[in-house]
Amino acid sequence: MLAVGSAMAVGIIWFGYPLAVAALAMVFGRRAAPRVMAPRRVTVVIATLDSLATVRARVDDVFAADYPADLLDVVVGVDHQGGVDAYELLRSSRVQIVAGDAPGGKAATLNAAVRAAPGELLVFTDAAQRFERSTIRRLVDALTDPALGAVSGALHIGRAGAPASLTERYWRFEKWLRLQEARLHSTVGVTGAVYAMRRECWRPLPAGVILDDVYGPMDLVLRGFRVGFEPTAIAYDERHFPPSQELRRKARTLTGVLQLCLWLPQVLVPWRNPLWVQFLFHKLFRLATPYLLVVTIAAGGAWLATGAGTGRPMVGTAILLTLLAVAGLVVVAVPRARHAVAMAAAMQVAMVRATVNGLRGHWDVWSR
Repeated sequence: MLAVGSAMAVGIIWFGYPLAVAALAMVFGRRAAPRVMAPRRVTVVIATLDSLATVRARVDDVFAADYPADLLDVVVGVDHQGGVDAYELLRSSRVQIVAGDAPGGKAATLNAAVRAAPGELLVFTDAAQRFERSTIRRLVDALTDPALGAVSGALHIGRAGAPASLTERYWRFEKWLRLQEARLHSTVGVTGAVYAMRRECWRPLPAGVILDDVYGPMDLVLRGFRVGFEPTAIAYDERHFPPSQELRRKARTLTGVLQLCLWLPQVLVPWRNPLWVQFLFHKLFRLATPYLLVVTIAAGGAWLATGAGTGRPMVGTAILLTLLAVAGLVVVAVPRARHAVAMAAAMQVAMVRATVNGLRGHWDVWSR
């Protein structure tokens, strides 16, 4: 039955694959060995177009870390579309301000900032987040494993209590999956707000690449390195976005997955990419979700409307209308359900929009 097949495909992508990875990680996964902190010079790289006050607060937060002050500095890369003059007040013996490369964008800004970075290890973050005081040290500790070219930290949305939205619940699931993948081999991408890389492993990013936090790690994996995940290296993001803004953000990242397939095609070659299966299921196949759901709902609705196997169409139609009415009442009566439905719908629309962007080769999709 078409509805069953489509529903099974969705289940395999979103539940079967994560459970399989977790089971394999439990049996074959790497166990974290005791690590001794070996302080090395660290440069924190911030690529930004944010206000001076926002960047100043971010720099202050970095310097509040429990890491030796003489081994910690910051490079602020200012997007080519802006101007560095407004940020000169931040310049000091520990803070460099550099202009991003033309034609602008985050990747070009990161390239310019990394060129100026003196540290042996690079820690990347954005301007809006905040670190736990131990985050930089924990990232450094993780990179004492010579097999790792980079290691991702964990981004927490908010600081207290259980997740309050579908987006936050999804992000908790995503962090769990990345940890399982890292135990097995490597996580597919890192969290752009909190990750570290060995300076010698950095290669300049193509100007215009959307997902610098996936392109760079996948390039490392293709070169024989592993990419780890350190759940105790925590960054916080206090922002909450409405469904419309989440749609734009998600459409951007999903468009970046399709761009990556074209700009780094080795990720699609199983004998070149040791994370081939992970990349397909974790990144690429998810884009099929809205289309599979449409087939599932349409085929299931048609089956109910024609009698649900009873040969009595009126019975099936009554069941279908009852289910729709109950679902509608729940959405109307429960604000959290209404918000969850809006967020779920936004995620599906984002996948469709990303597909269209990919087919058109439309990569200029950056938005806050």
